[in-house]
Amino acid sequence: MELKIPHSNKKRVVIIGGGFGGIEVAKRLKDLDIQTILLDKHNYHTFQPLLYQVATGGLEPGSIAYPLRKFMQQIPNGIFRYAEVLSIQAEKNQIHTNIGELSYDFLIIATGSTTNFFNLPKETSSKMMQMKDIPQALDIRSFIIENYENALLLDDVSKKQSLLNIAIVGGGPTGVELAGAIGEMKKKILPKDYPELDFRKMEIHIFDATDRMLNTFSERSSKRASDYLKDFDVNVWVNTLVTDFDGEKVYLNNGKTIEAQTLIWAAGVKGMPIEGLPAENIVGGNRIAVDEYCKVKGFENIFAIGDVASMAQENFPKGHPMVAPVAIQQGTLVAKNIIATLKNKAPKPFKYVDKGSMATVGRNRAVMESKGIKLGGFFAWVAWLIVHIITLIGFRNKLTVVMGWLYNYITYDRTLRLIIRPSKRKESEQKL
Repeated sequence: MELKIPHSNKKRVVIIGGGFGGIEVAKRLKDLDIQTILLDKHNYHTFQPLLYQVATGGLEPGSIAYPLRKFMQQIPNGIFRYAEVLSIQAEKNQIHTNIGELSYDFLIIATGSTTNFFNLPKETSSKMMQMKDIPQALDIRSFIIENYENALLLDDVSKKQSLLNIAIVGGGPTGVELAGAIGEMKKKILPKDYPELDFRKMEIHIFDATDRMLNTFSERSSKRASDYLKDFDVNVWVNTLVTDFDGEKVYLNNGKTIEAQTLIWAAGVKGMPIEGLPAENIVGGNRIAVDEYCKVKGFENIFAIGDVASMAQENFPKGHPMVAPVAIQQGTLVAKNIIATLKNKAPKPFKYVDKGSMATVGRNRAVMESKGIKLGGFFAWVAWLIVHIITLIGFRNKLTVVMGWLYNYITYDRTLRLIIRPSKRKESEQKL
């Protein structure tokens, strides 16, 4: 069955994925006389850097999501289809989706990444919370609040403690920012919501397998981040692996166990390639090997960008970092090279420009590194706010986030502590 698309004699560019890289390609091609088709299994773009704020009740989901149909209205001859791509038939210049088949002249794979549980068995990982999309962020929020509601009903001290405690695996920006937000809630918000619970006994743990938090930052910034976390009574564990989790206890490689029913996995990601490409094209991290032009090796009209792509270069032998700036810059390059190809001009190779890194650890606390400059505290926090506001898509989203942050800052409150629906894990436990 052929996917229903308006007929056109124009060249057709098909983009799989409406993340940072995918929408950047579409935006850069808008002045070209072509047909641009964007496919995604969600009908919205997610601003992933702020997912942790949805999970902790600081922002509403709609403020970090932007409708892809509205985005494509800005693209002449732009079309969006709500679809999941199942496989590629490169020899036919065709893709197979859950709503039909579609041909292409150029194909861009921008499918992003998913949670990497490494060698943990599925039985263990299924009990852990993830935070890669909005439904998962809402799941975390509901699960935590449900635990506190249940803790009010218990007399058993050990079980109550297990419901209060929260463990986070992964000391990268996502884990650190989440731990800081939860630490802030513990001190300023939760005691007001649940005066019958003693949150002085609540434990927040963050684990990392390396010797420091934010190990891609300098040692100075890493120490700052750890100090900020400790200010929020977060227990920082380094050189520590989580080996098992039974839903009530976290087991560590040092033989210790932590009582906690909430374990949030933020320790790693892996690419999400699409079936149909040769097996030798899938390399470390489950990513697609591409050349310096972001072309999938062996194909002239198939590109891969962002988290799903692995471009081995001198400074990045295992591929570039799986972060939004890489996806955006690669999306820009691919669009320019498609334009060059259609004009019979030579394409340009990719060169990543690292503009720096930043992470926030609660109110007035952040670390930032850019071009040799290392900032911490209030000024880094303000810079973090500005960068994220600029990067958000849509004026309404920018305004909503600014107003939400301003309200939270003035009142020390997060008003979106809502159980919109029972968390999936709670539902599965109830069925058992």
